Amino acid sequence: MDSTTVRVMDSDSISQVKEKILEGFYKNVPFSQWPRVEDVDLEWFASSSDSRILRDLDNTSVMEDGRKKLNTLAHCKVPDGASLAMSLKDKWDGTLGRVKDLDTEKYFHLVLPNDELIETKKSHKHSHRKKVLPEIYLTRLLSTKGTLQKFLDDLFRAVLSIHAVKPPFAVKYFFDFLEEQAEKRGTTDPDTLHIWKTNSLPLRFWVNILKNPQFVFDVEKTDHMDACLSVIAQAFIDACSISDLQLGKDSPTNKLLYAKEIPEYKKAVQRYYREIQEMITLSEQEMNAHLAEESRKHQNEFNTNFAMAEIYKYAKRYRGQVGALCVC
Repeated sequence: MDSTTVRVMDSDSISQVKEKILEGFYKNVPFSQWPRVEDVDLEWFASSSDSRILRDLDNTSVMEDGRKKLNTLAHCKVPDGASLAMSLKDKWDGTLGRVKDLDTEKYFHLVLPNDELIETKKSHKHSHRKKVLPEIYLTRLLSTKGTLQKFLDDLFRAVLSIHAVKPPFAVKYFFDFLEEQAEKRGTTDPDTLHIWKTNSLPLRFWVNILKNPQFVFDVEKTDHMDACLSVIAQAFIDACSISDLQLGKDSPTNKLLYAKEIPEYKKAVQRYYREIQEMITLSEQEMNAHLAEESRKHQNEFNTNFAMAEIYKYAKRYRGQVGALCVC
């Protein structure tokens, strides 16, 4: 039987404790191979002869304003250094889903949801309930940003750098195509070309990957991760914009958080576009040869039949527009 030490908080719900234990055991395993939280039981051994299954909801759960409060480690009186065991359920009982899937009309974790309608109907003695102010999180927000800053800088550097060993031929070929189209149409404004390139690559491709890492990696994108990645993606979007940020005291936090770094990120984007432009132009034959070589190197890594089926679905959906383009 494997064992590990897991750091949890008294305020964690039972499902959150399960998640942290699963992460401790399976952190180096693809997420698709993890057991689901609802498929495992968590048992607390208070003594050698006393144990109990911990659940988010049971007959000890507290009712407040018509909602049940999820059980936490503090509620269950689980002490520091307690011995817990996790095991697969013999049969899924279906009594409760994961915390993030709970109906907030019936359940809550630590504080009641901010319901204005209910708040107005409450008696005066309850109207002084403390609100959680955004300012409380500012210190922790800045601290977290500092912890992640190096990783974010490395990410932007990787995305916006040209590697001599493997230059981005496809990007060069496509950007040259955009410049050719601009020349044909008499478009000389450099900002227009910048916008075309930004809309085609950073915003259409990279922002999608930044916000959805599960497209590339076998990981879970939690609600908390989604919120954090949206802030990072917004910083990347602002870095690619040609307009300057207009910030004030009422600007959203996600805009203010990276305001100091945005000018440097903007320079990195402009430098990347310039270096792509300075690369040797590729002929159509060279591009075809490059694509053929890439296909050969990765021919055993993809299901070509599935890919063809997906392309067919796309072509079928947009056959009218594709046909019109072909006629033109």
